Order: sequence, then structure tokens, then C-alpha cells
Amino acid sequence: MDIEQTEAYLRRIGAERPASPSARALRELHVAHLRSVPFENLSIHLGEEIELVDEALVAKVVEARRGGFCYELNGAFAALLASLGFDVTLLQGRVYGEGGRLGIPFDHLALRVRTQEGGDWLADVGFGAHSQLPLRFGERDVQADPAGTFRLVRTAAGDLDVLHDGTPQYLLEERPRELADFRAGAWYHRTSPESHFTRNLVCSILTEDGRITLSGRRLTTTVDGERHVSELASEAEVLAAYERHFGIVLKGEPVLGRVT
Repeated sequence: MDIEQTEAYLRRIGAERPASPSARALRELHVAHLRSVPFENLSIHLGEEIELVDEALVAKVVEARRGGFCYELNGAFAALLASLGFDVTLLQGRVYGEGGRLGIPFDHLALRVRTQEGGDWLADVGFGAHSQLPLRFGERDVQADPAGTFRLVRTAAGDLDVLHDGTPQYLLEERPRELADFRAGAWYHRTSPESHFTRNLVCSILTEDGRITLSGRRLTTTVDGERHVSELASEAEVLAAYERHFGIVLKGEPVLGRVT
């Protein structure tokens, strides 16, 4: 990313260029990204291709003002952080499902970020409702976060379990990866009938006082822990909700079941 692209990305998330790649700057960028760029899988149900290269990911987030799922969001965020001087490593994870069953390899993409102070952090803006702040990578005790408590636990095999309020979320491997390594995982999640993403429509974003999620035609607004659910009656209402709550302008309503 050149200077102009970096500045455009920062404007997209409403953030100032940090003076240095510090831990404080990482925290501010992390929250700004979560509050500006939605977690969404609409491309799968709009028949759009998902291209895992930096240029395409940044263009989708910045120019098209869209969101994405883990590969797209953390891939784009990694490009932004690197352009700002952070040392960023891509890591692969496997998400825990029902009954504690692990998903496929390269099920999830997360980031290990080193700041100028020398500390490493787990940054993840692509897991939906997760930690709002980066987590200390080397810390094994409980870490408090506005979203709850988190803990990174070393497994017998040497990997890390990432826990949210005591529940395992995903298993993280520490070996550095490249963006291209995640293409098979992205292909699986946008084509397989076993993938959660082909069976559900979701668009969700963090707000200052809660979260807003649109799943198909069900709009859920959470404010200070109180949930309000409403059913949208028409395509026009759905398209208006995407634009109003997520800044996403669509020509037509995404259709569940359409895969590329």
C-alpha cells in the first residue's frame, strides 16, 4: 500500500495516522476497524468472487466500502498495519464447532502483531463478536476486554486455544503463513454445503454501545446488553437496512443458497 492508499484506508475507519507503530495505536486501530467495517458473508450469496490478494481485499473494504469474513477482514487489516510500520504475521486457526469439534485447517485467519515496544499481540477483526481489543500474545492469564474475558492457553501439541468467557473459540497455530495459504479454506467456506457461511446470511458490526446484526431479514440491535429483534418485510427494507446500519449499498437483496 502506498501513502495515498493508506490514508484512504484510515479515512474509511475514521482513524488518524499513528505517530508510531505502538501498542496504543494498535488498540485504537483495532476498535476503529471493528466499528467501521462489518463482518459479512454477502459475497457468497451475491455470486461475487473472493480474491485473496492484498489489492483486492483493500479495494473491497476501502473503495467498495464493504466488509467480509476473516480472510478478507484480517487480510486487509494486515496490509494496513504493515503500511504503518507494524510487524505482522498471518496465523491459521481452526474454529471450534458444536461438541468441541474442530473445523478444517485454515478455517480462520488471525494476526500476530509486534509493536515498537517489542510486545506481540493477537489482533482479530474478522471473527464477528470477539475481543474488541488486541490480546497479549504471550499472556496466559485471563485478559479483560469490553466483550468479556479472554485467555490464550497452550495445548499439549504446542498450539494455542483462544477462549472467550471460558469457552474455546479457535485453535491457533503459531507457524507464519502467507495469504495464499488460505485460498483452500476460503474456497471451502464459500462453496461447501457444510460451511456455516453457505447456510447463513450475516452482516454484523460493533457499535459504541452494542452491536447491530442483519441475518437474512432479521435485524437484531443490541444496546447496553438489551436485544431488540425485528423482521423486515420487504427487499426495500432490507436494502435500506444494509445502507443505514452498515454503509453497504446493494442493487439487490442477497439470496441465501446462491454460491459461486
